[in-house]
Amino acid sequence: MTSKPKKTTQLKRMVQRQELAFLMEAHNGLSAKVAEEAGFEGIWGSGLSISAALGVRDHNEASWTQVLEVAEFMSDATTVPMLLDGDTGYGDFNTMQRVVRKLEQRGVAGVCIEDKIFPKTNSFIRGAAQPLAAIDEFAGKIKAGKDAQADDDFVIVARVEAFIAGWGIEEAMKRAEAYRVAGADAILMHSALRSPVEILAFLKEWGNRLPVVIVPTKYYQTPTEVFRDAGVSVVIWANHLMRSSLAAMQSTAKTIFSEQTLLNVEEKVAPLADVFRIQGENELEQAEKRYLPKHGRSVKAVILAASQGAELGELTRDRPKAMVSLAGKPLLAHILETYRSVNVKELSVVRGYKKETVNLANVKYFDNDAFATTQEVSSLAAATEALEGDVIVSYGDVLLKKYILQELIDTDDDVVVMVDSNHAESRNRGRNADFVSCSEPNSRRAYQNVVTLKGFRPEREDAVHGEWMGIVKLSPTGSKLVREKLKALAGEAERVRSMKLPDLLQLLIADGVKVRVIYTTGHWLDVDSVEDVVVGAAF
Repeated sequence: MTSKPKKTTQLKRMVQRQELAFLMEAHNGLSAKVAEEAGFEGIWGSGLSISAALGVRDHNEASWTQVLEVAEFMSDATTVPMLLDGDTGYGDFNTMQRVVRKLEQRGVAGVCIEDKIFPKTNSFIRGAAQPLAAIDEFAGKIKAGKDAQADDDFVIVARVEAFIAGWGIEEAMKRAEAYRVAGADAILMHSALRSPVEILAFLKEWGNRLPVVIVPTKYYQTPTEVFRDAGVSVVIWANHLMRSSLAAMQSTAKTIFSEQTLLNVEEKVAPLADVFRIQGENELEQAEKRYLPKHGRSVKAVILAASQGAELGELTRDRPKAMVSLAGKPLLAHILETYRSVNVKELSVVRGYKKETVNLANVKYFDNDAFATTQEVSSLAAATEALEGDVIVSYGDVLLKKYILQELIDTDDDVVVMVDSNHAESRNRGRNADFVSCSEPNSRRAYQNVVTLKGFRPEREDAVHGEWMGIVKLSPTGSKLVREKLKALAGEAERVRSMKLPDLLQLLIADGVKVRVIYTTGHWLDVDSVEDVVVGAAF
């Protein structure tokens, strides 16, 4: 398989080819990844944007070593080349040589330097009042940089500020030619006008002596075809990721400050899943499995989240109950975070209704496309391959304190359930609940049956010892027993369609399997109503 060319080679080819190329501004590792993911084949490490991200002025207030550190993160985060905005070279020819060597060491493909006096000021701030460097002095910096580079493909772009300073095309031509002779790989011709008249005049006079790079920040209304027809080599979109993120941050901060809630911003911001994906969290998880020592048995989880949750009304019109927002995050995200907090990282989710909206990161998904006509056992059967080893199975609408999960993890019995001994509240509210009868109440003993009562009180109060909390932990043996039972039921499709998890537990008990109970009191929430959504936000 052909290996990808070096980043320096990629950038040099972009600059020299006939086809118009585009560089997208970035100012940190995250924005650099966003630019690459959007499809850009190269990145512009903007001095203005890096300075803004650091909270300082574009006036060399950030030292070149600080800029270098940011550039290293950007280079490490991406596979495409970066051309760094190197201001004036950060000093004299000697500093220029050190800058080139350090950029090469950090995988930066090229640097652009401008012919102004150090320290520089942004070209759009009092441009005509800014003095330019002497031509011979700046040409010397270019020569020094080319002599210092170890990689023949490292790119040095000479930025001409003659138009910015108001010196006209004659000065622009003289400077560009001197920089070409000094060894520059391309000329960046800059203009602050709102039309490209200066740029087009230069291109016509220049006659393709060396590739030309432009930055159409001010003359952005010009069609790109004009640049292509005029022979421009590279267009730099110079600061738009920084400016768009600034506008978004200002809006979000203002909204949260004034409303003191996340309700009106959470749906407008990027989901955490996107953040984790861009950060490469899945890669780290796979590396942990390979490199970290294995301490004891690894516990997995399967969350059943296929149902719509029609009882929540409009909240589940366009998403399943598991994705309804609680305190600014989907209910399912809270559940996954609780699992991860006790080091359960191999997480599987069974989805169904509006499954495309169930898209949280670092989760394996199984689909129950017959969710509308089936119950929980059908969803569990869809995830049969995940029932291997120690597995916790829980509902996608149940919030639990993490100590509850920890107690299950620490239990070695084959089938273990959590039961809330304070079941009076559920009975009094008349809510749907899975009431249980146990052989020895309030002890870690096998219980004899699961009584599922929907919406009404049990006939005998003394027959109820608690409420099942919608969570069961299986040992490797327990997982095998469940897999075998699901396989045995495969030929009874109609029966399985109506079966819930308590029904499956009942069958295991009938087969002589001892189901252990861990009792608790409260510290969980079954989200079954709009009121529960409100309560869940403070859970």
